Amino acid sequence: MLRVSSFLAPRMLPAYRAVAETVSRAVGIPAEVRAEVSYEPYRAGEPDISFVCSLAYVVLEREGSIPAVPVAAPVVEGPRYGGRSVYFSDVVVRSGDAADSFADLRGRGWAFNEPWSQSGYGVTRHRLLEMGETPGFFGSVVRAGSHERALEMVLEGEVDATAIDSHLLGVLLRDDPALAGSLKTVGELGPSTIQPVMVASRHGEPLRRAIRDAVLSAHEDPRCRPALQDGMIERFVAVGPADYDDVRAMASAVDAAGLPDLA
Repeated sequence: MLRVSSFLAPRMLPAYRAVAETVSRAVGIPAEVRAEVSYEPYRAGEPDISFVCSLAYVVLEREGSIPAVPVAAPVVEGPRYGGRSVYFSDVVVRSGDAADSFADLRGRGWAFNEPWSQSGYGVTRHRLLEMGETPGFFGSVVRAGSHERALEMVLEGEVDATAIDSHLLGVLLRDDPALAGSLKTVGELGPSTIQPVMVASRHGEPLRRAIRDAVLSAHEDPRCRPALQDGMIERFVAVGPADYDDVRAMASAVDAAGLPDLA
């Protein structure tokens, strides 16, 4: 049995489940897909295949924990992504808010999803570093627990702004076109290399290669293609550890500067 774990947004689970089923058929091993609520199973090396945030991968690697290796990453549909395995963080406020830029959010209320998220947390800290900011740029900071909840907090007026994974936001806006009228984008952070598909390090190269090849061809599988289209995934491309050097560099720069955690 292949244990497949997603640590990413619940809205994307159907696409990841379809990819897992494609892999299962290709390697001839049944797959069980789980939506995880913490990174402890990943840290323990339990999943055979994981969909993880790039910052979580980098943070655990820096701690000396290398339970899995990246083999593939999605390419999001649309000209914004240029056929590359990257994504952005869209900084959003409510429609009608006076803010027109990230700098305008000084002293305002901010929500982030969770501290191992590159799109919601890591890239925000790096932008503050680029701006030469010290602690206290935001008036208040709240951990929402997910991108979806952070977005709800903005819409409900509990906070003023948040940074949302542009891939997820694109799917949410397509699902609910009226949502666009309730939000205003005031900034773009990134790009960052997008979240990897990880295969457990304990598996030998033949199985890792077979899993990678199945993921790379998933868009050609007529049983998987509709779910990928639903998730706005054009295809997957091969990646390796070096592809996440941009995320490593951002995390290292923030740490070297001694910038405290947002919260």
